[in-house]
Amino acid sequence: MSLARHLAHFVVGLGAGNIPATAIERLRACLLNGYGIALGGLDTPYYKVAGRAVIALDGESANGATLLGDGRRTGLTGAVTANAALFHGRAQEDTCGTVHLGAVVIPMLTAMVEVKRYPMERFLPALLAGYEVAGIFDRAYGSTTAPMGLRASILYGTLGAAAAAGRLMNLDEDRMASALANAASFTGGTLQSFNDGTDEWRYQVGIAAQTGLRAAALAEAGSVSAPGAFEGKAGFVRAFVHKECDTDGLISSLGRDWAVDRVTFKPYPVCAFNQTPVEAALAMRKKLAGERPAKVTVRMNRYETSYPGMLEYGPFNTVSGTLMSIPFCIAATLLYGVPDMRRMTTYNDEAIAKMIANITVTTDPDVPNLSTVIEVVTEKGAALRHDQRMTAADYAYDRPAVSQLIRRIGSEQRLPSATYDRLETFIDRLPNAEVAEVIGLFDTRLCQSIRQVAS
Repeated sequence: MSLARHLAHFVVGLGAGNIPATAIERLRACLLNGYGIALGGLDTPYYKVAGRAVIALDGESANGATLLGDGRRTGLTGAVTANAALFHGRAQEDTCGTVHLGAVVIPMLTAMVEVKRYPMERFLPALLAGYEVAGIFDRAYGSTTAPMGLRASILYGTLGAAAAAGRLMNLDEDRMASALANAASFTGGTLQSFNDGTDEWRYQVGIAAQTGLRAAALAEAGSVSAPGAFEGKAGFVRAFVHKECDTDGLISSLGRDWAVDRVTFKPYPVCAFNQTPVEAALAMRKKLAGERPAKVTVRMNRYETSYPGMLEYGPFNTVSGTLMSIPFCIAATLLYGVPDMRRMTTYNDEAIAKMIANITVTTDPDVPNLSTVIEVVTEKGAALRHDQRMTAADYAYDRPAVSQLIRRIGSEQRLPSATYDRLETFIDRLPNAEVAEVIGLFDTRLCQSIRQVAS
């Protein structure tokens, strides 16, 4: 049996009766974070750019899907593209390994249910299908493909989107295998925008969702797709990973080691790899007790220091540059404390620029992933050291912790707690809720005022 067929068998079989309660609870946390972060991103510019593009291409449609950022309606795939940019606008979407599935799959499924009226009892199984399919590939190959310049959220996110869309469509096993094979043929996406501090990555998640949706729609329409799409001589694994496909290894964890259980969340609006450096800098800031650093050395794992954009020293003129830069995130946090969007979008701060010039980032094989060591020599000559050891478990927030996170962001954005009360009620009631309930949260008078201020 081909890998596509194995995956299809698993995805088609996902239903309320065979999904562990723990996985369902993780999905609810992912939804809470996804919608909550999107609400907190209404003052970001990326959904506006994407919205202008899709309206120019597809026009407005009274029966289309809602652009959550401004309330207009357009074609389904166009809305998916624009809404994903909103979910990705603060860079605080969830992370499954290195794939930001929430920003890919949640806006896609929301738009699909709105337009096509798919039953809500399929919503959570479809969402889980996305995390599981993308998650097994990222876990197996993400550390290989990222150094090649391939972005996991697109490379594997497109596969997850096809699985999620196909499950929501209720494709049978044959059609689901075709959907996944199509996605394997259509996917791809590079990391160069992180090196250059540009915005393509903001829109990649929407393109991944749109491509996965089209892959499933083509399968539903009868596309004839390669059985060996993943393991074939010219298939996905050889083409992108440059290895033989380990079919048995990939399918061995399906239904046992759930990828959604590995999902983590971001407390700060910076790259996932900069979350721990910020934590370490906050701890060092306390140790400094008002003393000024003269020299700062940051030690991190090679996988993180070699990731595109992480060692950029500026000057910066986009938040795409600052949120990826280890030196910027360390300097801003040491000087001012917890970074927020205002700090991350201030590009002419002389104090930050001066401190960055005194920061050295060193690759240290003794520092594990998601950990950071900061060494500081103060202007008075004191030597301070802080070793921040963290793992994915430290960021695997439960639902109450996610609620606290998004409400903190909402407070920064002047959104009332009642907005989040309504969001949590929607998520609690699934699958007995209506998607219009969550779409309506983006159409409140206060949300409109935030958009106007941001304009």
